[in-house]
Amino acid sequence: MAIETRPLRPAFGAEVVGLDLNEDLDHDTFAAIQQAFLDYQVLVFRRQNLNPGAHVAVARRFGEVQVHVLNQYHADSHPELFFLSNLDENGQPNGRHPDLGTLEWHTDGSWQRMTGQATMIYAIEVPMTGGETEICDMYGAYHELDKATRHHYEQLRVIHNLDYSRSRYPAHEPLNAAQRDAVPPVDHPLVRTHPETGRRCIYLGDHAETIVGMDYLAGRNLVDRINREVINPARVYCHHWQRDDVMIWDNRCVMHRARPFDTANDRRVVRRCTVIGDAPY
Repeated sequence: MAIETRPLRPAFGAEVVGLDLNEDLDHDTFAAIQQAFLDYQVLVFRRQNLNPGAHVAVARRFGEVQVHVLNQYHADSHPELFFLSNLDENGQPNGRHPDLGTLEWHTDGSWQRMTGQATMIYAIEVPMTGGETEICDMYGAYHELDKATRHHYEQLRVIHNLDYSRSRYPAHEPLNAAQRDAVPPVDHPLVRTHPETGRRCIYLGDHAETIVGMDYLAGRNLVDRINREVINPARVYCHHWQRDDVMIWDNRCVMHRARPFDTANDRRVVRRCTVIGDAPY
């Protein structure tokens, strides 16, 4: 079955038109969505009014859904959902950002051996200004490198560590002992091959700590430098959220970040599901 798509950018990203994700999607329709997901890397669905059960159900069509180790973010009686809100117990803005790490370029689940495949995020409340989500194409980041740099990066493995990235932001609660034990540091190739498209891309982000086999500080500095250099505004799609938007992106070939907003006077409430993928190679 064909689905109607509208490109968001010339190189990647598309809006899918005319589907209600609350409804059961037949095999052919979902197969078309999956193919568009691989073709475009980022899909947007408008006006969804997506209930929590349907959110989890659609995510499960892509694969096994993550139950995040940061269980303080679980919500809506579904441990698979990760809830981000700046509202207090009275439903008013509290002036605190719920997860400062989301403001840095990253890829979800890179701190696990079996990393994130798809992230599916649903907008419940959106701020008047700010709070956008930016997505950057990492296929393009790899192909923009010269041959010698590609070869060098293909030899490197990077340590990814949730405890490291979480503790970079003092306003956050650090991982407790049980959470830390559940997610020890892992290493992944800096250049990975997408398991379905066969295309190569840069695999890095804010959870990346240092380079295997290098002096820690030298590796740390190299990670920071590459993280900066691979972000090219020409390869970035900026999503300006509307209430009831759903966006799904492929963590295997993009990085993303949220943009700041006025946490003391404006409202931003989203929930997300992350689908587990594979061990990068």
